[in-house]
Amino acid sequence: MATYNADEQERIDGMKSWWDAYGTTVLIAISVFAASIGGTQAWKYYTHQQKTQAADLYVLVQQVQESKDPKRINDAASLLMDGYSSSGYASRAAMIAAKANFDAGDVKTAKENLQWVINNAEESELKDLSKLRLSGLLLDEEKFDEALKVIASKHGEAFNGLYSDRKGDILTAAGRIAEAREAYQIAIAKLEPNNNYFNIVQMKLDALGDAEVSVE
Repeated sequence: MATYNADEQERIDGMKSWWDAYGTTVLIAISVFAASIGGTQAWKYYTHQQKTQAADLYVLVQQVQESKDPKRINDAASLLMDGYSSSGYASRAAMIAAKANFDAGDVKTAKENLQWVINNAEESELKDLSKLRLSGLLLDEEKFDEALKVIASKHGEAFNGLYSDRKGDILTAAGRIAEAREAYQIAIAKLEPNNNYFNIVQMKLDALGDAEVSVE
């Protein structure tokens, strides 16, 4: 496990303690401030402050990420996820935490981080990417029905090829070869021929050959 940086850890712990102690007071103060200067100006001030604070915390998450210590990364990411959930920084921090947890062998927490992004991210691309990664973790656990459900959910057109490829992987692992072949064919149709991933999918399709036997 990586050695803790005392300054970074003190900053994280201090922010968490401060929010627990004064978070409600801050929200009340903002409400009073809003009443005194007018709703529009207050909202602009508030959103500016939120964006600035979220950006600062995301820099902290990136710094802590270098430690590869999942506890430190989760602590830093949780500040964004709990206090600035609507920020794009929060979703990106959750995805960083998910990778750190996965690398540490904590698949359960990694899945929770990805599900958080799916539930909270405002950017559809982040949702789509998190679904793709979550389906991969479920595939590794041989939870084929759950993985297929995730991959069957609504997603952006840009992800069509990748989603069809992942569907093929899941169906292949589940022994549903004919359906897997169809999924890979759809993926190939959606991917550009000059894309390196196109060749990978083609190799998967070729590897199926004429097999129709289900995997036990």
